[in-house]
Amino acid sequence: MKKRSLFVCLLILLLIVADQVLKVWVKTHLSLGEQVAVFGKWFSLHYIENEGIAFGMVFWTRPIGKVLLTLFRLFASGFILWAIHKMLTFREKLPFGFLLCSVLVFAGAVGNVVDCVFYGRVFSYSDYYGPVATLFPEAGGYAPFFQGKVVDMLQFDLFDIPLGANRIFHFFPAIFNLADAYITTGLLVMLVFYNKALSVFASAFDSKKKEESC
Repeated sequence: MKKRSLFVCLLILLLIVADQVLKVWVKTHLSLGEQVAVFGKWFSLHYIENEGIAFGMVFWTRPIGKVLLTLFRLFASGFILWAIHKMLTFREKLPFGFLLCSVLVFAGAVGNVVDCVFYGRVFSYSDYYGPVATLFPEAGGYAPFFQGKVVDMLQFDLFDIPLGANRIFHFFPAIFNLADAYITTGLLVMLVFYNKALSVFASAFDSKKKEESC
């Protein structure tokens, strides 16, 4: 169990570091809105900032909505960490892939929480096609703690479908980051391949609550 716990801790650290290294590089090397081709037109780095949740949806008004969203992300991250700890000590053997999916979701949640909590204080303001952001600027950051913007940069344009009248349907226009990819991959794989393990894990706590209430 100790070896598995150590592996989980190292994997979480590696995933978060990879996400943050890419975000810091993008912020300090690209202007907001700048796009750099990586693999033809199919894959590029397109730097944008997200003030809300998935696909740029804003939660309530700023700054109250931003602070509440960040606090919710912190709470969700803490809950997932607690669940991972329970999985490592669970009396029934759970599939290792189920644990890995939970690790992906947790690392992704923490990766975006770091942006929200700290980026506003440690980076200068990024403007569209203006100077690149500076890390630890002398004049201070662009926003208070808990009000930073999430950095997105990964864009895949696998194919387009002409709709006529000069209209084109883009297969997947969303721009996301590694943390988003962790969360999406972890949740999808868990729901498709490990829904039985998820049910067993969840039902164990329902049974425990019933035993304690008796």
